[in-house]
Amino acid sequence: MPEPKNTIVLQVRGLCFGYPGQPLLFGGWNADLGPGVTLLEGDTGSGKTTLLRLLAGELRGTGELVLNGRRLGDDAATERREVCWFNPRDEAFDALTPAGLMAALHERHPALDEAACQRHLAGFGLAPHLAKPLYALSTGSRRKAGLAVALSTGCALTLLDDAAAGLDRDSMHYLARALAEGADGWPRALLLVCSPAPEALPLAGVLRAGSAQPRETRPGLR
Repeated sequence: MPEPKNTIVLQVRGLCFGYPGQPLLFGGWNADLGPGVTLLEGDTGSGKTTLLRLLAGELRGTGELVLNGRRLGDDAATERREVCWFNPRDEAFDALTPAGLMAALHERHPALDEAACQRHLAGFGLAPHLAKPLYALSTGSRRKAGLAVALSTGCALTLLDDAAAGLDRDSMHYLARALAEGADGWPRALLLVCSPAPEALPLAGVLRAGSAQPRETRPGLR
């Protein structure tokens, strides 16, 4: 049975973080993420990537993060399994093909749907490049491979940073379709940083880096 639409997947309470010697980026920041796609907005330097890294556990601040009723930070194995966050430009992935990237992330996220990943790889137009290592791909193609995998992990929380970087128009259209298909009925939360954001994408909400609370949105509007 589908999860109720008003289920909270991620609760953020009193999040505080600042880099050494710099003002706080987040001071008592609160938000609730429900199922579906939430857009994260903010000016350059407002802390969007930092926030994603905090939610992924790559950086540690103070405050409380609760994912599906379980406090993050108490169980590193669960956090690693249930939160999808990786940088497709990471040199550690250089020698992997798109299929190799899928296999590597499948080890980390056992719920990854390989059939869905193959479908996304085809949808992003990567069929001619599946045998190539990531270092041989363009920035855009490497980004597409990462998106195809991330959209297939089945994680409770998926974090996508700068999702539009290097994407051509057709790929942006496919990304919008893939997100829209998943947005309706997903029991999971996906937090998206994407400029420009896909048009007419049904959103569960909009957050703004540095703002204490999410702003209400209606489906199909940004």
